[in-house]
Amino acid sequence: MPCSSALAPFVIAALALGPLPAGAQNNAAPPPAAISHKAKLCQMCHGRKGLPTVKNTPIIAGQHESSLLIALQEYRNGARTDDLMGRIAKDLSDDDMKALAAYFSALPWPAYREPADAASMTRFQALDVEKKCTSCHREGFVGYANTPRVANQKLDYLIKTLSDFHDNKRPNMPSMTALVRNLSADDIAAMAHYLAGL
Repeated sequence: MPCSSALAPFVIAALALGPLPAGAQNNAAPPPAAISHKAKLCQMCHGRKGLPTVKNTPIIAGQHESSLLIALQEYRNGARTDDLMGRIAKDLSDDDMKALAAYFSALPWPAYREPADAASMTRFQALDVEKKCTSCHREGFVGYANTPRVANQKLDYLIKTLSDFHDNKRPNMPSMTALVRNLSADDIAAMAHYLAGL
């Protein structure tokens, strides 16, 4: 759940402001009291209505619970790195992580879709990687359990994540690194546009 480390002072200040204004939260049940402030911390980057407001930040509302839990655990143990997420995860207990993953997974996926891009679709299909992708991310790229949904995920986040796998900046998933290792930056952009536009 990456979020720019430059936002840390603003996030801390926002937490001190108390509850979110009426109507600012996603149209769903509020988080349990035990994780209310921690959930608000997540929402500072990932969006109060499910759609991220910070660049290179993924949609987590409606994401698979196991996938969210694994991400938090990996930020805490260092398998995934991000300055802000690493600091946040280190302060979360196992119960906090489970409760946050359960809460955000129960929210509806926000209405987000990139405009149809025929050129990206054609280029992606020419890469001939879709069967390999869907063997984990499932038909329609909706994910399952430990594997995240990537259909209609934020475009900027997809480009960054695929680029990080390509450059081995994210070594926690060797299979993803192997999949995109030989792709060009244009190939990665086409894949990201395709996924964001499903």
